[in-house]
Amino acid sequence: MNNSLVVYLKSLQTFCAFASTKFSSFAKSAWQSMKYSCRFICQTNPLFIQVTYFTLISFAGYEALKVLNSQDKSNTLKNLDVLFTSVSASTVSSMATVEMEEFSSKQLWVLAILMLIGSEVFTSVLGLHFMRAKFNKENSLNTRDHISHIDIESINVANFDPNTSHGTKDAVSFSEIRLANKQHVDPKTTVLLGTAVTVYLLITNLGSSLLIYLYLKLVPDAQEVLKRKGVGLFLFSVFTAISSVANCGFTPVNENMVIFQKNSGLLLLIIPQMLVGNTLFAPCLRFMVWSLQKITGKQEWCYILEHANAIGYRHLMSTRKCACLILTVVGFIILQTILFCALEWSSEALQEMSSYQKIVGALFQSTNARHAGETIVDLSSISSAIIVLYIVMIQVPSWLHINFHQL
Repeated sequence: MNNSLVVYLKSLQTFCAFASTKFSSFAKSAWQSMKYSCRFICQTNPLFIQVTYFTLISFAGYEALKVLNSQDKSNTLKNLDVLFTSVSASTVSSMATVEMEEFSSKQLWVLAILMLIGSEVFTSVLGLHFMRAKFNKENSLNTRDHISHIDIESINVANFDPNTSHGTKDAVSFSEIRLANKQHVDPKTTVLLGTAVTVYLLITNLGSSLLIYLYLKLVPDAQEVLKRKGVGLFLFSVFTAISSVANCGFTPVNENMVIFQKNSGLLLLIIPQMLVGNTLFAPCLRFMVWSLQKITGKQEWCYILEHANAIGYRHLMSTRKCACLILTVVGFIILQTILFCALEWSSEALQEMSSYQKIVGALFQSTNARHAGETIVDLSSISSAIIVLYIVMIQVPSWLHINFHQL
């Protein structure tokens, strides 16, 4: 009896060891297969990264909004409306099926986070992290002939020259890769650039929030408007700043910026916020890198400025392109402002505003056409010609610039 029990226990132990070994081997193989499959998908179809990212944050935002919605008994938002708003905030689309004042303060904070992590500047930072991860993988494998630069906001592929990668070295010092053939990029450059863009993101959002908050504290009329709405100054400042920099177009009040159409100071503060987060992001980033190079004296910053195109980061442009982009953006804004004033100066939408307020309002509207979405007037009350103009401006990509050097 005892011998049978011992034999049974030994058999069971042997079986468990065998099963454990097989399961471990299967799990390892499955993990490796999944890892290489994901890597293959990301390399062959980079769009998969973008779709996955925005899907995840949209549904995460939806769940957060729904949980907060269920905690507020007076809030009866439908699930479809909540999901639509979450997707709209994540993709900075500024479309909504419900009024913003129906959301609680906690839900507005969730929307602010979604706008932040869905903004062009933030996603470009993630793109730089992907770029660095690609460098690390290539350094460990050393069998690839090219490196794919993956950017969530703009996908760029820069292939290695096969003549320079002989495949005979088992280890490559990335400190030696200094764009000798204008193709290879030192991964330290990507890390440094990612740090600069992250600092840029923090400065623009925090600085914008502070400026709006100070304005509201110093101008009693603007405070009174928000008090009647039951919206806190701090919440409005942060939410509007993030929305403006991200070019989303949401504000915590139902009327958007219509209730502030006479607060020209506030509108003038928000205009540059919209520009630095979208159409003028590239020139501002280059100026920041140039400033860091002058302040620190590090050659890495000079290296970034000299090899802007080869690095593979779409928002990093040459000085000439940045100058052309600035002239293009300013030209479009001036053209729209002139047309808006010419067609809407005596319109009912602007009849209660002074001449100065009308000019600032026209400038604000013209800046929003590419592509922020905030407004100081009811768009249904303005002429069809201006609506058509805005439709055309919406189609113009933020990076488009006229090459004035060839004119």
